[in-house]
Amino acid sequence: MYPGTYADTDPDRPALIMAGTGDRLTYRDLDERSTRLANALTAAGLGRGEVIALLTDNSPRAYEVYWAAVRSGRYLAAVNSHLSAAEVAYIVADSGAKVLVVSAVLDELAREVAGLVPDVQLLLAYGGPVEGYQDFDSVLAAASPERPADQPAGADLLYSSGTTGRPKGIKVELEDRQVDEPGDTLSPILKMLYGFGEDTVYLSPAPVYHAAPLRFGASVHRLGGTLVMMERFDPEAALRAIERYRVTHSQWVPTMFVRMLKLPEAARTRYDLSSHRVAVHAAAPCPVEVKRAMIDWWGPVLFEYYSSTEGNGMTFIGPQDWLAHPGSVGRAALGVLRICDDEGNELPAGQVGTVYFEREETPFSYLGDPDKTREAQHPRHPSWTTTGDLGYLDEEGYLYLTDRKAFMIISGGVNIYPQEVEDALALHPAVLDVAVIGVPDPEMGEAVKAVVQPAPGVAAGAELAAELLDYVRGRIAHYKAPRSIDFVDELPRTPTGKLVKRRLIERYAAPVA
Repeated sequence: MYPGTYADTDPDRPALIMAGTGDRLTYRDLDERSTRLANALTAAGLGRGEVIALLTDNSPRAYEVYWAAVRSGRYLAAVNSHLSAAEVAYIVADSGAKVLVVSAVLDELAREVAGLVPDVQLLLAYGGPVEGYQDFDSVLAAASPERPADQPAGADLLYSSGTTGRPKGIKVELEDRQVDEPGDTLSPILKMLYGFGEDTVYLSPAPVYHAAPLRFGASVHRLGGTLVMMERFDPEAALRAIERYRVTHSQWVPTMFVRMLKLPEAARTRYDLSSHRVAVHAAAPCPVEVKRAMIDWWGPVLFEYYSSTEGNGMTFIGPQDWLAHPGSVGRAALGVLRICDDEGNELPAGQVGTVYFEREETPFSYLGDPDKTREAQHPRHPSWTTTGDLGYLDEEGYLYLTDRKAFMIISGGVNIYPQEVEDALALHPAVLDVAVIGVPDPEMGEAVKAVVQPAPGVAAGAELAAELLDYVRGRIAHYKAPRSIDFVDELPRTPTGKLVKRRLIERYAAPVA
């Protein structure tokens, strides 16, 4: 299904509600506005398979752009709005986007990006004027509201950085089908596992440019439910939204659980959460004690999955199974789990190795990077793919993750790659050597720490730490910047110059409180 289906049968049903303001987008409006934009793009010369890039805050317009792409055989590349202008421009250019749609809330960033993407043919802005961009609503008003007879299915084209920190586009081949024909993978899974359907009221507290919030929200529309989107996450506001909109389903990252658990008792017990049937969580490992506390509070409604932007496989675990297998991320719900050693040999239960998902065919490729695509494939079975995580299976087939992709840092459910931070710091004249690692953090799961060996004659201390933090924040997105900097006389390196980062990680390792 797609929004047009419900626009015909129940046009006034809310497709999307903004949690804070209560602003609503009906299925009628979502269908018409996405149709108008799709027609405007066709009139502008965009063909099937072209890419529309989206740089936005949490706004109803995001799904108008999403559905315009997906109902016209095009790709939607949602870009992280916290990136720097250069980082955004790289993704826009690398994706081959012919159109860039932005929110006026991001005015300064949008104007800077516009000057860096000369190959983009059409720049559109909603929510207010942005210099260099056409007005989104004016373009829609001038376009036809008539649905084309041909509405080929499109897809998203999202970016997931590799262990080197270089963003990689995850591109799937477009299927030869219409948007209202079966073929979507995620929606049937959500219907089967979590009971998503027309009565679903789904709370999404996370940024819409991330894979899971974007795709889950789209699945809600495919199944005829109502998406309640928070403007931004706030722990008490999330509880208030569950009560106000009688939320039935939701999705979280463990950091959000921590913040809600830290609310005063009066705030935690103030709201009626009785409508809440399913609370899905993923994106980062959830400490066992945090999940137990949430189950004690919300009841047995917590459901966990393990997947990736690549969509190469998925595991699932419900609350009762998790209580019997604490710490597990579940059994395979999409694909067949294989745990392999470094040579690709399959390992028995209990032994740690690389986590692969076996599918009938290779489920994804990295845009413009066949080498990275091959690296993600098993050496002898190309349809077995991995994102580099390590783990083991128990005798019943439950997966336990034991490590992350190389030395990737997961902070608040967001992937941060140390090499990129190290590169940003390495050229500072006061830095002789630097290593960036993740350290345990009770709220974020992990926090970014830089360990710096100062250049000869440079005094270490708070003043230098502040200078380095300002320096790195001017070069990469702020959320990637270190939250702390330590100084050492020498970093652990082998005689050949290789950094032995594991020693640093072990030095700082401690249980998360």
